[in-house]
Amino acid sequence: MVWDGRESVQLQTQGLIIREQAVGESDRLVTVLTKDEGVVRAFARRAKNLKDSKHAATGLLCYSRLNLYKGREKYIINDAFPIEVFFGLRKDIMALALGQYFCSLSAELVPEGVESGEYLRLVLNALHFLCQGKKPPALLKPIVELRMLSVAGFMPDLVGCAHCGAYEALPMVFSPQEGTIRCQSCGGQGLPLSPAALTAMRHIVYSDFIKIFSFSIPDEPCGELSQAAEAYTVQILQKRPQTLDFYNSLV
Repeated sequence: MVWDGRESVQLQTQGLIIREQAVGESDRLVTVLTKDEGVVRAFARRAKNLKDSKHAATGLLCYSRLNLYKGREKYIINDAFPIEVFFGLRKDIMALALGQYFCSLSAELVPEGVESGEYLRLVLNALHFLCQGKKPPALLKPIVELRMLSVAGFMPDLVGCAHCGAYEALPMVFSPQEGTIRCQSCGGQGLPLSPAALTAMRHIVYSDFIKIFSFSIPDEPCGELSQAAEAYTVQILQKRPQTLDFYNSLV
């Protein structure tokens, strides 16, 4: 980042376009999940022009190298060069819908003006797996939800029963309202979690980043995991993103 002495900033960074909006006949207003500055909104002049270098690089779900100029009130994209455009997402409506949901989560949870490499890495890895078909969407969705919430400061407490501290019991229930688990002996209402589902939740929340995608889970506990992660996400956001409902309509 270079300060030019005139209350403006030149910033070179990488970012994923998580929202785009046409402005006039030739410009775009985009929301970008950047590596260095969190989520920012920026104007890309002439970006709708097919001959402009910013055209592909400022499209939705494009990961790009960006040269940004920040004035007093807004960012301007001076130059943008695509790194990865995730063409594979366009071939599968379910993958595209899930990718758009991940973008919505980023817009809601990632603040502006902070280093956001872990958020960006999380979403980029998930999009890669979606494109390659290497992980089922039903598993990628709760991984992104739980890990992003944890990074954002909403990590659920899954170490043990919130009342007695029991690490394992059958069954355990998860409370989306409290972000805690309870064993059957201690009572309490919540969503049931089999041992496999609870182990997966703990893995997503507590493992080093490099390991969070490195597991598989049978369909039934995966359903429990997905239900718990989605309920907790909606509870934290205090709303249901339209992109979430659209994705669920396709499942």
